[in-house]
Amino acid sequence: MPFHFSLDTTKIGIIGLGYVGLPLAVEFSKRLTVMGFDVNAHRVQALRMGHDATLEVADSELTQAENLMFTTELDDLAQCNVYIVTVPTPIDEHKRPDLRPLMKASESVGTVLRRGDIVVYESTVYPGATEEDCVPVLERVSGLKCNVDFFVGYSPERINPGDKAHRLTTITKITSGSTPEVAEFVDTLYASIIEAGTYKASSIRVAEAAKVIENTQRDLNIALINELAIIFNRMNIDTEAVLQAAGTKWNFLPFRPGLVGGHCIGVDPYYLTHKAEAIGYHPQIILAGRRLNDSMGGYVASQRVKQMLTCRIQVKGSRVLMMGVGLQENCPDLRNTRVVDLITELEDYGIEVDVFDPWVDAVEAENEYGITLIGQPRTNAYDGIVLAVAHQQFTAMGVAGIRNLGREDHVLYDLKYIFPAEQSDLRL
Repeated sequence: MPFHFSLDTTKIGIIGLGYVGLPLAVEFSKRLTVMGFDVNAHRVQALRMGHDATLEVADSELTQAENLMFTTELDDLAQCNVYIVTVPTPIDEHKRPDLRPLMKASESVGTVLRRGDIVVYESTVYPGATEEDCVPVLERVSGLKCNVDFFVGYSPERINPGDKAHRLTTITKITSGSTPEVAEFVDTLYASIIEAGTYKASSIRVAEAAKVIENTQRDLNIALINELAIIFNRMNIDTEAVLQAAGTKWNFLPFRPGLVGGHCIGVDPYYLTHKAEAIGYHPQIILAGRRLNDSMGGYVASQRVKQMLTCRIQVKGSRVLMMGVGLQENCPDLRNTRVVDLITELEDYGIEVDVFDPWVDAVEAENEYGITLIGQPRTNAYDGIVLAVAHQQFTAMGVAGIRNLGREDHVLYDLKYIFPAEQSDLRL
């Protein structure tokens, strides 16, 4: 059927109300009618009560969103004509793309899809996934044919959880569609809410590829800096001092070493390498960067133990305070946090680890990683302290306040460069 669509008649259904979907739903609801769908009943109930546990949307924004409704019932989506899928795309235990949430979401949309509707995907995937994996599911379940009865688009998310400067509306949005007319409509739809503007890609595959290389590039850059940190540590050279000096050149990129996890940067490269191997090419540089970044938890733990031994602190049976377990500062996001690698490595040395994070939900930490958070660190109780996440509460404590938590002889490891080098015992 010919494509005919107008913003005036658009009713949006958002499938997935996490870090990506909820801010999108709230923003679109300022202009259009939006139905937010999620399979998590507790999540939906909390949103109906006006609270977002991810802290990406303020409670006041939720209560003021008059055109936004939340549901767990697929039938409620039937009133919509544009569906935006924002579900997670993780990797499995073998580091292979896990498309089950995406396929399940596609099946759900397929049950309510009607002639003339549009389905836009925002989830990060490898090039070709929308048209080769998602569209067949939509066609099978709905009984309709793509670009004849319904249409698809792809507009990759660029949400950075906890970042109060770079928000949905202030980040340029890539858009694309399955036909030129659909691409134009999808671009116009997002342009209605994105202050920073949009970029219409030449095809869905180009848009998919652009997204997946954004974080692959970051991953490789951090891997380089992590390797440099390992080299400089062996030479007794302060890595941060080197980076500050090198940063005086206009084209030096300001990356810092650290644990690399998260829902994007620690996952997206595997989507690209999976597709590359499927077409007969074995990536070398990308996978080498992933291996190095995945090994950093073990490296940091070994540094920690060596420093304790140097200070004549008994390792086995010692107690270490892990300050922060979340993905990044001032954010409750726990997805794919690599601080858990460091905790596991330290426990393998026979060290007892207390984990303190005022931002993270204790129930979620227990359910996701089996980590029991402590309510408050004890004074003069720790042989070692690791500043793993730069929460504002930790910065406000100052070095003196943090060291007060340690015993007379203890090792302070500032993994995030929160304080000057001379105020800590160890840095990456």
